[in-house]
Amino acid sequence: MASGPRTGQQAPDFTLPGGVLTDDTFTRSDYSLSAARGRAVVLAFYPGDNTAVCTKQLCSYSSGLETFEGLDAEVWGISPQGVDSHEHFARGHGLRMPLLADEARETARAYGVAAPGIGVRRSVFLIGPDGVLRWKHVALLGATFQSLDTLAGQLSGIATP
Repeated sequence: MASGPRTGQQAPDFTLPGGVLTDDTFTRSDYSLSAARGRAVVLAFYPGDNTAVCTKQLCSYSSGLETFEGLDAEVWGISPQGVDSHEHFARGHGLRMPLLADEARETARAYGVAAPGIGVRRSVFLIGPDGVLRWKHVALLGATFQSLDTLAGQLSGIATP
């Protein structure tokens, strides 16, 4: 497994297709990390839609979106499934953050989290408003995930420019 970017380095830019569920409308668009400059971004890589741990993780982040917004941060979920799968997943669980499709796993490779068999390792990258990687956690087994409280604590130290 490649190491990916280090804390203090510019985070690799990417553009991925995705969508976000607002009320009952799933709006599809492309998401670019560089377009999010000025706000912190939480990149949550997860192995798969509608799997037990991934569902629990994304539901906890979705129900805590106000906490992230209060810290001037966006949360993006990224996995190898396509946008159609993401729409079904978002609708089934009321997920309110953008879900991005990294079907070729190019972004996962750039971040050092592509993994044979499971596709991607469960991991979280906190990107500052300046595009610099401020904190990361890459799970070895992926049976657990970083809590909302842990991420909020890490984000509270990231000042907006």
